[in-house]
Amino acid sequence: MGHGGQLRLTTARDVAESALRDLVLQGHLAPGERINEVLLAEELGISRGPLREAIQGLASEGLLQMVRHKGAFVTAVDSVELRELYELRRALESFSARVSCAAGRGTRTPQLLANLVAQAGTAMDDAVPYSPDLDFHHSLVALADNQSLLRTWTDVHTRISLARGRSARQPVRAQEALEEHQEIAEAISRRQGARASKLLDKHLWRSYESAASLLEEPSGT
Repeated sequence: MGHGGQLRLTTARDVAESALRDLVLQGHLAPGERINEVLLAEELGISRGPLREAIQGLASEGLLQMVRHKGAFVTAVDSVELRELYELRRALESFSARVSCAAGRGTRTPQLLANLVAQAGTAMDDAVPYSPDLDFHHSLVALADNQSLLRTWTDVHTRISLARGRSARQPVRAQEALEEHQEIAEAISRRQGARASKLLDKHLWRSYESAASLLEEPSGT
């Protein structure tokens, strides 16, 4: 996608990285599973060179872990780490909500707020697990106009996504999340910082419980 007349070419590595990321985040490659380069390259219809570059890229994101003399493995998130990640995420998002409700915060706030409200009503897309959730929360954190905070949140969200890849496929929870997004967006649009923070805390706690329940399921279910 180009900006200002600049065209970004899609490379073999880009294709491989996108496909591999989807396999990991959607749970098609299980936590702790070793990446079989030969088999995966054949299945994706690409050469091993771009696939290896993609593996290095996902390792830098924390989605894969490199083990010396053994190869790459899908990062596993245990129950203790998952709880810690959600505690950090709740702190980051609650702070962002309170900051965004302060008058005159950042020149981009009106557009980001408009995005937030619009995404609160976006239906869940079965083809891309929890994509509207990612867009909504990304816009919410972006309201704080703090790039360091946004980078930290992105790292946290990525690791959480490893544990909850299947949670978006639960129709009841998806509908509940959609309604919760709408309440949060409404509170922020009215600059009700305390209410938005409280709603976010409840929303993310429910999300945590959903993700934690998946970790307790036997593999292959």
